[in-house]
Amino acid sequence: MKEALIKAAMLIVALLAAAATAPSHAQESDGKALFLKNCAACHQATGKGIPGAFPALAGNQFVQGKGGDVATVLLKGRGGMPDFSENLSDQEIATVLTFVRSAWGNKADALSPAEVSALRTTLGVDPYGNTTMSNKH
Repeated sequence: MKEALIKAAMLIVALLAAAATAPSHAQESDGKALFLKNCAACHQATGKGIPGAFPALAGNQFVQGKGGDVATVLLKGRGGMPDFSENLSDQEIATVLTFVRSAWGNKADALSPAEVSALRTTLGVDPYGNTTMSNKH
């Protein structure tokens, strides 16, 4: 009996650990909602972009590469893409990038808000909400 209880407890602990490390459906849903609101007009809801104008994110090696490189684009902009440092919090940037890096067949690691925050500091980008022109609504 004692052995069965120990095995059951170990199974519960393993299930809780797996649930804690896997992105939740709510996180995926939030990432998709953020993408649709902030990114889909250019990159399209399918992640396929508009050839010659806005790059595809689906299957994009850069998007699936170093998380810090991708987050830098959202924090500082790149080419014709604006920066989102004043519009999205570190949590929101991490959430939308985690979605993009795992949607449409992409397979890349999630980003954490702490990673985005540290990158903001490294790049010298003002903390979210610390600017006079923040467009957060």
